[in-house]
Amino acid sequence: MTKAAAGPRPERTSDLAIARRVVQTEAEGLGVLATAIGPAFQAAADVLAATQGRVIVTGMGKSGHIARKVASTLASTGTPAYFVHAAEASHGDLGMIAPNDTVLAFSNSGETAELSDLLAYVRRFRIPLVAITSIATSTLATTADAAIVLPDVPEACPIGLAPTVSTTLAIAAGDALAAVLLERGGFTAEDFRGLHPGGRLGARLVRVADLMHTGPALPLVDESAPMRETILLMTEKGLGCAGVTGSDGRLTGAVTDGDLRRNMAPDLLERVTRDIMTRNPATIPADALGGEALAKMNERGITSLFVTENGLPSGVLHMHDCLRAGIA
Repeated sequence: MTKAAAGPRPERTSDLAIARRVVQTEAEGLGVLATAIGPAFQAAADVLAATQGRVIVTGMGKSGHIARKVASTLASTGTPAYFVHAAEASHGDLGMIAPNDTVLAFSNSGETAELSDLLAYVRRFRIPLVAITSIATSTLATTADAAIVLPDVPEACPIGLAPTVSTTLAIAAGDALAAVLLERGGFTAEDFRGLHPGGRLGARLVRVADLMHTGPALPLVDESAPMRETILLMTEKGLGCAGVTGSDGRLTGAVTDGDLRRNMAPDLLERVTRDIMTRNPATIPADALGGEALAKMNERGITSLFVTENGLPSGVLHMHDCLRAGIA
């Protein structure tokens, strides 16, 4: 018995086309969410901002992963927060929630069974509850003091079931709350650095004042000094440069290894520093970020910057100082 010839298979959608469709669908969902943000979001932000203790973020499944991420974002931007697993809450972790805390609960359906004990607990002890869900009539939304209801938009997967757009919107709503609380609390880049001292992010937030050479290590010479003194100073300090000051102590120029090469002649040692120096050198304030200083050096093709305050030199920063600090 022979098999009937199979008909032609439908052409499979390319991987790139699928990927673009998913990203576009999620982007459209975010656009709908941005338009929908209104009084409910404001109410949620007000409840969270009034928290005297910590924000307890909770959820199950995908919502649990989102809750853990949002708790981390809140904590790293100045809002004390931590994640409590909704199922573990029923087995003793409810004790982590204090009366002056606020609970932020994520659930797409708003009917997650594992949240029931937690909801009963916060209502019993009158602990504020903020919900982020997709169903306005759900138990979670109607129990909460403030509920952000995500817009009803289709998921991005081909079968329309896998959490894709809904999870993206939930994360975006959590991030939006974190940003609002950050600004309300006056959280600064300096505060951010204090909570992120490690890794490249911490390095990018290092200030010039933390890296610059000061005091005895600062190579400064008067502009009337003979070049033999300036060269000896540059050799002693080992930074490949010397700052040149006028009679009032203000920085008037700089001498670098490049200046020495450009002016190499038999009488170099007898010449006066003001004749060799580069006038009006690039400078930077002490409170500038190290990354800003490195960018300025790269832009000008130089390897050092003098740090000044009201024209008076207070330090010098070398490119190697930035690289050693992990700024790149």
